[in-house]
Amino acid sequence: MQLGMVGLGRMGGNIVRRLLRAGHACAAFDRDPAAREALAAEGAQAVPDLPAMVAALAPPRALWIMLPAGAATEEAIETLAPLLSPGDVLIDGGNSFWKDAVRRGAALRARGLHFLDIGTSGGVWGLARGYSLMIGGEDAVVRRLDPILAALAPGRDAAPPTPGRPRGEGSDPRPEQGYVHAGPNGAGHFTKMVHNGIEYGMMQAFAEGLDILKHADSPELPEEHRLSLNLPDITEAWRRGSVVASWLLDLTAQALAGDPELEGFSGHVSDSGEGRWTVQAAVETAVSAPVLSAALYARFASRDERRFAGRVLSAQRKGFGGHLEQKP
Repeated sequence: MQLGMVGLGRMGGNIVRRLLRAGHACAAFDRDPAAREALAAEGAQAVPDLPAMVAALAPPRALWIMLPAGAATEEAIETLAPLLSPGDVLIDGGNSFWKDAVRRGAALRARGLHFLDIGTSGGVWGLARGYSLMIGGEDAVVRRLDPILAALAPGRDAAPPTPGRPRGEGSDPRPEQGYVHAGPNGAGHFTKMVHNGIEYGMMQAFAEGLDILKHADSPELPEEHRLSLNLPDITEAWRRGSVVASWLLDLTAQALAGDPELEGFSGHVSDSGEGRWTVQAAVETAVSAPVLSAALYARFASRDERRFAGRVLSAQRKGFGGHLEQKP
């Protein structure tokens, strides 16, 4: 199949690479000529602007926007929509607010266009591991793009089967491959929003636990109760057989192996907005979410403190998303 990609950063560029390696054809645009040239050298059709992107694709077209949420994504959609033909599909794969996806889907349907909001998880490792995809939009459109989605997803072998999960006739095989049609427009980004809120809580739990281990030799303790603990060795052991074993733990252990004090990380931890939106959704639905709320507030606090827990969070963010944060 053909796909046009708008935005060739850490995620967009590797999505194109994964599709090219699966035999799909991709047109690629970015404002940075170097990014376009890099993908052209790997087999993509680089285009100089958005009108050229539309011209490069045969209808019915599918164009994936992978840009920062907010103004950049809004501008790309507003520019592309008048250039497209009925039946074409616009995809927003960034971390946009889910209510924007509902609005955009309705506006594009009025033009005869289709819209998918696809929450995309995988970070800088997605090229090798595949991307977990959470999709909102019309079922027929999702199924039409299944070859693209299946090529991007990690595949069934990425995890063992869940005991007791129905398989075969009447069951949807896509979740076992790593992608899910979550519902209508808005459902994809809503699901990804909550996914990232959970991520905040998991990361914070590791950060706080390791901070306690780090300070087990505190001078505030009686001397006989002070423990000098080897965090790289402890996290390495936890990776094998522990109930907290996870990809986040793998990334944490990797960071500690290379820098036991995590001195290369500022401890200043940003938030992408999705943690805030998750807490907002909890308030709107009267759902108690104390862990996710506290994890968000801890990120705010990290900007005024330099604790080991903040450096753990910074290391995790760099591990999965390539975010190397420096304190302003």
